[in-house]
Amino acid sequence: MQLTGHITADSLMSLEAYTKWRKVHKPEIMAHRKLRSVHLGEHIHLQFESETTIRYQIQEMLRIEKIFEEEGIAHEIEAYAPLMPDGSNWKATMMIEYPDENERRRELARLIGVEDRMFVEVEGRTRVYAIADEDLDRENEQKTSAVHFVRFEFTPAMRAAIQAGAAVKLGCDHTHYPAHVQIPPETLASLAGDFR
Repeated sequence: MQLTGHITADSLMSLEAYTKWRKVHKPEIMAHRKLRSVHLGEHIHLQFESETTIRYQIQEMLRIEKIFEEEGIAHEIEAYAPLMPDGSNWKATMMIEYPDENERRRELARLIGVEDRMFVEVEGRTRVYAIADEDLDRENEQKTSAVHFVRFEFTPAMRAAIQAGAAVKLGCDHTHYPAHVQIPPETLASLAGDFR
């Protein structure tokens, strides 16, 4: 999988080429995804996206749906490419996970607005709150969604501090889900690579 900084139809593999590539490289992609995954408390999980994860997602959708026509490929790129970080930010898929259906229903009702209370705090700097669900609203008056898409925008000084090795905390200050966790150094090193 060749990283180009911009996903286009021409930069994707054909279905045949991807099927062969996938057999060899899927474990590497899964390891990359795991490296960029952060659990916040017991029930919130953020999968920080990258060109690698988004390119993989698009290729998987094309493979599963057997899409090979130009229009269908363009549709998948349009759907997923906005989730790729663009040099000044981190973008993540945020999942609220409660295995029990009744508990999930109850907690999603209590956690309305949780996506807007997610933050990243670079050591010595003010918190950066998530900009959530820019494509469409994923909650209503009764409940929030179990999946949100969030973006954290950083100032040049914050990006420089992260690249220089500053500690970074991921957190949430929602009334019903107060939590924070230090982002592990190896995950932080991968995320720092998103800045250009």
